[in-house]
Amino acid sequence: MASIFETLMLISFGLSWPFNLVKNIKAKTAKTMSLRFLLLIEFGYICGIAAKFISGNINYVLIAYFLNLAVVGANIAVYFINKKMDRKNSVN
Repeated sequence: MASIFETLMLISFGLSWPFNLVKNIKAKTAKTMSLRFLLLIEFGYICGIAAKFISGNINYVLIAYFLNLAVVGANIAVYFINKKMDRKNSVN
């Protein structure tokens, strides 16, 4: 039962990341993004994954962790792309 609630938490929290990713791609600027925040979230997901492996409680919940990790990772990549565009636009 705990795994079900953990999965629901990860899904409900994780549903916001694709929306955030699309918003950041459309914005074409890193001015509204926080790299520290994204890295902290990524660290939290890595810790959750590590806890699953350390406890030996490897189950379907890991899918939600890895999906969220991937989408936040994509947001981090977009941050650097947008940061590069910001530098390019400030020169022009």
